[in-house]
Amino acid sequence: MSYSVKYEDIGLLDYKETWDYQAAIFKELIVSKKDNENGSGSDKHGTLIFVEHPHVYTLGKSGSENNLMLDYIQLRAKEAKFFRIDRGGDITYHGPGQIVGYPIFDLEAMKIGLKEYIFRLEEAIIKTLHEYDLTGARLEGGTGVWLEPELKDKARKICAIGVKASRYVTMHGFAFNVNTDLTYFSHINPCGFTDKGVTSLEKELSRSQDLDEVKNIVRRKLGEVFDLDWTNMKS
Repeated sequence: MSYSVKYEDIGLLDYKETWDYQAAIFKELIVSKKDNENGSGSDKHGTLIFVEHPHVYTLGKSGSENNLMLDYIQLRAKEAKFFRIDRGGDITYHGPGQIVGYPIFDLEAMKIGLKEYIFRLEEAIIKTLHEYDLTGARLEGGTGVWLEPELKDKARKICAIGVKASRYVTMHGFAFNVNTDLTYFSHINPCGFTDKGVTSLEKELSRSQDLDEVKNIVRRKLGEVFDLDWTNMKS
């Protein structure tokens, strides 16, 4: 059975503003679920947010600040911010030219668990990469999507994933490097790895990509792997 989802592309927006926005939607969906359990509510659709952020580093609840190799003054010089947040995973970078996706979904309504949810997020990015003749894959022991993960000296991450779930409702999500300035990753140990690289569509294809085109493909692939019914647009 399809799951109804509203799609929002909110452009370039400050990380904290976006966090507050998705948190409000997240809480509203949880309240709606509680009301339904009490027989006083109605079914509420999920939301998929696409956004780009100004330069920012975010650290998951189990991550180490030692994986950020900049102090406050250096962050200011890089025009970057830092936030410790309530998702899983370690440290990552968000910035212009990167598609950050925040699915706020009710996994119980979708009849899938958190592990399957993450697997399908990865699958959507893998299918997107296939459209560009790139072979995305998973890395054992780490979430996200990689290129050549089986080769120690060549493994490079192209999409990071970190999520939070409460009452089977999700927030946070994925960060897919498209035209991302990869030099910002040199100041962290991405996702806690010290021996792995990062990459982007632009780097792999040796040319800048049409971000809107990539967004449309990612949205379409998410629709396929999760069987989504878009409430506000044709899929």
